[in-house]
Amino acid sequence: MKKLLLLLALSIGGLQWSNAQILTPAASPEQTILQKVGLTDVTVNYSRPSMRGRAIFGDLVAFDALWRTGANKNTTITFSDAVVIGGGELAAGTYAIYTKPSEKTWEVYFYTDTENWGNPANWETEKVAARLKITPQPINNAVETFTISFDQLTDDSVMLSLFWEHTYVAVPITFMTDKQVMASIEQTFSGPSAADYYNAAVYYLNADNDMALAKEWIDKAIEMRTSPAFWYHRQQALIYAKAGDKKGALKAANLSRDLAAAAGNKDYVAMNEKSIKEWSDQ
Repeated sequence: MKKLLLLLALSIGGLQWSNAQILTPAASPEQTILQKVGLTDVTVNYSRPSMRGRAIFGDLVAFDALWRTGANKNTTITFSDAVVIGGGELAAGTYAIYTKPSEKTWEVYFYTDTENWGNPANWETEKVAARLKITPQPINNAVETFTISFDQLTDDSVMLSLFWEHTYVAVPITFMTDKQVMASIEQTFSGPSAADYYNAAVYYLNADNDMALAKEWIDKAIEMRTSPAFWYHRQQALIYAKAGDKKGALKAANLSRDLAAAAGNKDYVAMNEKSIKEWSDQ
């Protein structure tokens, strides 16, 4: 019996050991940095290798060869709005940052494929969304750990700064803040949009609030649209029906049904036909 218990204890201990994991610090810890420039949010995710007594540029990081600009998975940058890099517009989205260091010039690439561990197996030039050349600047005091930061911040520009060893590279990024502000001013001064009126009207419908006001808002939303929308007219029909205007409800339901049929939306066709029958029988 004692032998059996000993074997059981050893088996349980072995199972626990097999499930155990030894935790150690990452050689190149991950970092996320956030910055708002004007009205645009910018996020950088990257891993930070250290010198650890090694020579970096021209040695560990070869000159005139593509570098992942960090360690491990792609270093990425995300823009919430379009920006200008290298004289061209870069759409909102996430990009991998690749560089090609040399003694006198660095090439910096913003690459649309962000799902690589290191460099892509096949470099595709059509995936280069932006490219520019930068003159690196020397640093007297060595930077032990690779560092990315946002510097020289203004309302419409920032330097994306790369530091490591004795090298500093500043990538200028321009933001269309003035255009964004003017668009916001114009929208505010022009009053609510069609979507604003639509959302308010639907809320009043669902909350069983003032149907007269809901009718006014849904009519305004439909008037402001540049193209008819079957879902707008569907809500108009429901609002008119709840307000007691069956004639207006039927008219809106018929139009919603026809628009939905043209769009190939069978669900809205069925909903409207059911309502048309219900309201016609009353």
